[in-house]
Amino acid sequence: MFSIAKKLLFKLEPEKAHNLTLNSLGLASKLGLLSNKPLFSDGQIELAGLNFPNRIGLAGGMDKNGILLDDWAHFGFGFAEIGTVTPKAQSGNPKPRMFRLVEDEAIVNRMGFNNKGIDHLASRFKKRKPAGFILGANLGKNKTTQNNLAEADYCLGMDRLFPYADYFTLNISSPNTPGLRDLQHPERVKTLLSALIGYRNDLPLRRPIFVKIDPDLTDLDFIPVLEALGKAKIDGIIATNTTLGRPDNLKSRYAVENGGLSGAPLFEKSLGRVEKIRSFYGRTMALIGVGGIDSLERGQAMIEAGADAIQIYTGFVFKGPALIHQLALSLPMHGKE
Repeated sequence: MFSIAKKLLFKLEPEKAHNLTLNSLGLASKLGLLSNKPLFSDGQIELAGLNFPNRIGLAGGMDKNGILLDDWAHFGFGFAEIGTVTPKAQSGNPKPRMFRLVEDEAIVNRMGFNNKGIDHLASRFKKRKPAGFILGANLGKNKTTQNNLAEADYCLGMDRLFPYADYFTLNISSPNTPGLRDLQHPERVKTLLSALIGYRNDLPLRRPIFVKIDPDLTDLDFIPVLEALGKAKIDGIIATNTTLGRPDNLKSRYAVENGGLSGAPLFEKSLGRVEKIRSFYGRTMALIGVGGIDSLERGQAMIEAGADAIQIYTGFVFKGPALIHQLALSLPMHGKE
């Protein structure tokens, strides 16, 4: 069934195919055709104080407006990250802004945090009917918000969603919002996280905070950023976001498009980041690996490199639900000690 759907969808422009798929799944959800009961496996873990039914999650960016929420469990995921959401709705960057690199099993996107805003997503999260699935909210800032005022955007996201989301991810690493990655600068990230962790700690319900980092950080900045994240006492790191880099062996004509590259060509870079992060912190930091995981072997390699859990986006697009079920049922072991 997936192979037929994929063949048809790949005939469409990527963003149209994405929206058609989500809208169709949304209809199936409304009709009660999807299950929100997660696939529990031997690999279920406690991470940042949360009990994850399995180690496989849907990465941020797939479901920006909460169309499915817990119903992502239907495909074998143990958790899903909804967003990126910004305080105000925004249309994102001009189209076309998503490109399918079929020969490379990759995607380039420059979406620019297109979403319906925090009020819409809060109204969707209120309708949750949890059944053990873990649902996170990926938070960003509006394009028009100056970086020196970014704290307010992230705090607003937490304020609106803390009654419903199981955890928050702070997206300060997308390459598609001008200047956003400047928030990762070692000195700036200290002030940002100090404010956000303090705000989180004053909320009535404590929600874990993850920070999603960029694979393109220079070696000069990488360790200072890790030091700053550790001192801020965040709950976990997600490694990594998409890359602006382009491996020399890409075959698709769309490789020259501007935007973040995801999928198979990102794997080695993400894997290397996970190894370095685990080496830096030992077992004291929760760590989710994401980027180019499209097989059991690559999922296993990411866990062995030190990831506690993994997230999938582009691999799901190219390989479908069978990949998710295989990973969820076959990754019971712990990562690197």
